[in-house]
Amino acid sequence: MNRSIHSFSYSPLASRVIFGAGRRADIAAEAARLDCKRPIIITTRDQRYLGEEVAQQFEPATSSLFDDATMHTPWEITQRALGQAKEAGVDCVIAIGGGSAIGLSKAIALQTDLPQVAVPTTYAGSEVTPIIGETRNGEKRTQRTLKVLPEVVIYDVDLTLSLPASISAASGLNAIAHAVEALYAQDENPVTSLIAEEGIAALATSLPDVITAPSSVNARRIAQYGAWLCGTCLGTVGMGLHHKICHVLGGTFNLPHAQTHAVMIAHVASYNAQAAPHAMASIARALEADSACAGLYDLARELRVPQALKDLGMPEEGIDRTVELVMKNAYSNPRSPDAKALRIMLERAWIGFPAAPIE
Repeated sequence: MNRSIHSFSYSPLASRVIFGAGRRADIAAEAARLDCKRPIIITTRDQRYLGEEVAQQFEPATSSLFDDATMHTPWEITQRALGQAKEAGVDCVIAIGGGSAIGLSKAIALQTDLPQVAVPTTYAGSEVTPIIGETRNGEKRTQRTLKVLPEVVIYDVDLTLSLPASISAASGLNAIAHAVEALYAQDENPVTSLIAEEGIAALATSLPDVITAPSSVNARRIAQYGAWLCGTCLGTVGMGLHHKICHVLGGTFNLPHAQTHAVMIAHVASYNAQAAPHAMASIARALEADSACAGLYDLARELRVPQALKDLGMPEEGIDRTVELVMKNAYSNPRSPDAKALRIMLERAWIGFPAAPIE
């Protein structure tokens, strides 16, 4: 195989990753390794029971449970959690759940420098990134800082077995989006590109089995492995148009995070296809498809995720506002943002048309 290796930089992130069934039993021990014993435990209301289970690993009355983590990390929720953490005198943050819980944990760490133990129950990948997205005054903004990178991540496949098939599918496509954008990132490198292709392949092969046999430990294990790899890509290199659009859509119209990624990923790949041929070849290879765009669209259809932004609650009149916000700030992307082309792409995604090349 002929390879051309260009000049690059690669900065691996310093997180401790623990992988395996039943490993959530190690949470208190991992907190102790960080010299911590008074955690605030972050969950959503639906997963409060997991937080209560974690609390049992600590001495009575030494932990505090906050169960109001909310999608897109609204600042008012963060303020409440910070107040509880201060009142309880905590020395670390433990997040158990999906992106909402982990996002709030990061928001607390950003303000306090408290160490974090993240225990994900979905495939979103945020747990291995130094990225935080927060929503203030109706606008979601992201930043990169090592202050929010969890010190320890525990992947317990047992925690994913109860994740509904529809959420598993959307969450998995969300993870794949990280790897897709890593392959055409301005700061892409050979290491991250290898990780990205392997992550896409692992999820593409396992997610259909997760949908048809949700209790399959092997399928869930492979999907979790793929999600970790894709999340590692998200944390290592910069993201482009896809993530910009999804953050605008989520923060402005309160659309569900993973489902928005699932709708948009094939469309944005089509938008970028001609400007990033090597990335598209890697994606197609990982998907075992004729093209990246067709492969992503076909996988989404097979997984029966939503196909249209209108089905997620986005108003049609929001398309122009989305274009305006996407064009507002500069960001890296292989194809320069063009308002007319973006509008066409978003119109197709709003209706639910298949992804198609956009001139």
